[in-house]
Amino acid sequence: MVADQTTDGVRIAQLLASEITGDGDRLRDAVVSDADPDVKPTPDGTLAYRVRLADGEGGEEGGDDGDDVLAEVFVHPERARVEFVADPDAAATAAEGAGLRVRPKAVRPPRTVVFVEDGAQVKHVLPAFYAVVSGDSGADGAA
Repeated sequence: MVADQTTDGVRIAQLLASEITGDGDRLRDAVVSDADPDVKPTPDGTLAYRVRLADGEGGEEGGDDGDDVLAEVFVHPERARVEFVADPDAAATAAEGAGLRVRPKAVRPPRTVVFVEDGAQVKHVLPAFYAVVSGDSGADGAA
């Protein structure tokens, strides 16, 4: 059973992108943008894509100013890392509630880093996206 566990960072990021874009309910306004289809994992992490709010006018994504960025997804050889830009406190609360490894990132503005160590954890990071999109700092959105 352990041999079937997905621990490839690129594959984990792909699974997460599929979950986000396939959610027509709570994440219907979230889009994957700036995707690098040839992304190569590195020990420090390589940006694979950003998750943004759609512009609400039929467009794929919001403006280029970065204000619409919810999170950035990075790939490592054996995991993916999600850095929540929008509402990092809500993301931290929800991700911790889902049992994921979480840490703050001391930058301006602050971010919350959530580690997705295997493919099964992709579903566990979704409540953090739900919390950020809804602005709900309570972790009520179980996967």
